[in-house]
Amino acid sequence: MPTERTVEHPDGRVERITESDPAAPAAAPVIVERRSGGGLGGVVALIIGLALVVLIGWFLINMNRNDAVESNAIAGAADSVGGAAENIGDAARDAVPDR
Repeated sequence: MPTERTVEHPDGRVERITESDPAAPAAAPVIVERRSGGGLGGVVALIIGLALVVLIGWFLINMNRNDAVESNAIAGAADSVGGAAENIGDAARDAVPDR
């Protein structure tokens, strides 16, 4: 009758070992399955995920700043148009002689 056991190593590796009774006449070979834990791949995925979050945050903050700059530019242009209209009105008033 085969016996199975699982061995977990400190570095995260997991081995599942199946052994059969060596006294049996038709002894089956020992089967060893190795499965790797998270290890370095998990750390790399975490760093890439963190970099993506920082990059997306930077773009959102930069986009917000651009909207503020655009709004300030539009407000400045509106003030300039208002000032120009006032100057044209003054010039038109001065051009017509008083009666």
